[in-house]
Amino acid sequence: MGVAKYTRDEKDRVVEVEYLSGIKVKPLYRPEDLEAAGFDYGRDLNDPGEYPFTRGIHAQGYRSRRWTMRQYSGFGSPEQSNERFKLLIANGQNGLNVAFDLPSQMGLDSDDPRAEGEVGRVGMAVDSLRDFEIAFRDIALDRIGTGLTINAVASIMLAMYQAVAEKYGFSKKVISATPQNDILKEIIGRGAWIYPPAAGVKLIGDTIEYSVKEMPKANPVSICGYHIRESGATPAQEIAYAIQIANTYIEEVLERGLDIDDFVGRFSFNINIYGNMWETIAKFRAAKKMWARNLVERYGAGQKNKKVLFFRGLFGGGGSGLTKQQPLNNIVRGAYYGLAAALGGAQTTALCSYDEAYTIPTPQSALLSLRTLQIIMEEVGLRDTVDPLAGSYFIETITREMEELIEKEMAEIDAYGGMLKAVEDGYVQRKVARQEYEFQKGLERGDYVKVGVNKYVMDEDGEQEVELHEYDEAGAAAKIAGLKELRRRRDGRAVARSLKELDLTVRRGGNVMPALVKCCRAYATVGEMAGIFKDVFGEFKEPGIF
Repeated sequence: MGVAKYTRDEKDRVVEVEYLSGIKVKPLYRPEDLEAAGFDYGRDLNDPGEYPFTRGIHAQGYRSRRWTMRQYSGFGSPEQSNERFKLLIANGQNGLNVAFDLPSQMGLDSDDPRAEGEVGRVGMAVDSLRDFEIAFRDIALDRIGTGLTINAVASIMLAMYQAVAEKYGFSKKVISATPQNDILKEIIGRGAWIYPPAAGVKLIGDTIEYSVKEMPKANPVSICGYHIRESGATPAQEIAYAIQIANTYIEEVLERGLDIDDFVGRFSFNINIYGNMWETIAKFRAAKKMWARNLVERYGAGQKNKKVLFFRGLFGGGGSGLTKQQPLNNIVRGAYYGLAAALGGAQTTALCSYDEAYTIPTPQSALLSLRTLQIIMEEVGLRDTVDPLAGSYFIETITREMEELIEKEMAEIDAYGGMLKAVEDGYVQRKVARQEYEFQKGLERGDYVKVGVNKYVMDEDGEQEVELHEYDEAGAAAKIAGLKELRRRRDGRAVARSLKELDLTVRRGGNVMPALVKCCRAYATVGEMAGIFKDVFGEFKEPGIF
């Protein structure tokens, strides 16, 4: 799996191993290593289902329930995405994870000049409720949970999801939607932001508050350490930054007068499974404990119900571990990523498909990733016992070391003034970008081994032929034509009234969700709704990174 730094002698014997987080691995671990680490079963592990939940949130683990398999999917038109959704569900997937194209992520309609060449390219193009009606047609939204991989305009897409569910006869009380909705990680790790960070945090607070009151099965935010890790953070930083981002959102909602136990149980996480397998497993185990401790010690959470302390979420992806070179190697990588997720106690898992290093997955590659997860679950023994690595001298020792590193990184953010300030100033972005640069230089030097990239490299003639997903210009043109037709046919007065109400709500500082639902029902477009936010909030100009 990688990635660790191995120092070898002249006979290629490994003499030193150092993980990205800074953990130095000994050749042998014994009981005294646990003693030196201060390991205590009750404090550090306890039984599965018991605080601090290091061994998992369910007493019987996978014996009592399989993990949810939620492959990332969605591309091109809503019709194409609906077809892919149905293919995955028919083959055993029990949740959706929807990709949006770049214009949708940036709050642009498909006919916006800035969207040219990007409509439907890397995800589903969504302009209005009409697109959701097509994409979710014949999907049992009361049984299939849906992740919406969207951030800057997550409030709009959550409102649209409610509107389409109700149109198809599903009450907002029974639908399970999980928008990613993590704008701080977006600024740190991806770049698809629109509004200033404080405004983005306010919108996230609106979705959380609204979900508590109106959508009891929705998970209104999924804190996404995944992209922070992809952008250069170490595994320890990934967890530390994710928890500190979550704390920022917690404090936004607490200021509104809500009790922590009434909303924090709705938080979920999206954590990366790329990296050295043992470091990744230690990261997952430490994350569960650190999140529970953070909630108890900082906020006094868990007084009413211990379940609000659960570290719930998706362990998935592994995108930065995939290579364009020798792409079939990615099938093997994906299997080990899935194994690491299972051994780390994932509740939901998604694997990148082997061809995602260079294209949108084909139906065959997407199905192969799903089958990989199913094989891991059904054939190799992952349901035999709960947390099979518990008690390992090695795993428990490095889990303790991982906790200490996470604590150190969290303390650094606290000392800086909190995650919102650190992001507004560009502090975290600079740190992560520098680390990614240094890692890339190390990869080029051979400090880190990547099979097929800097070791066991093949001649170009020996490279595997790959099937590319060509950009569908005709499909984009049809999408734009459909949008123009929608504008002609919809009730213009109803649209104008709904947008005016949204504008007034934003300017008064009210919760935008009820007004957004009305806008969606009137077939206002994503660009029209996002444009109102932009008029009021302005746009974020990131400080220089270097």
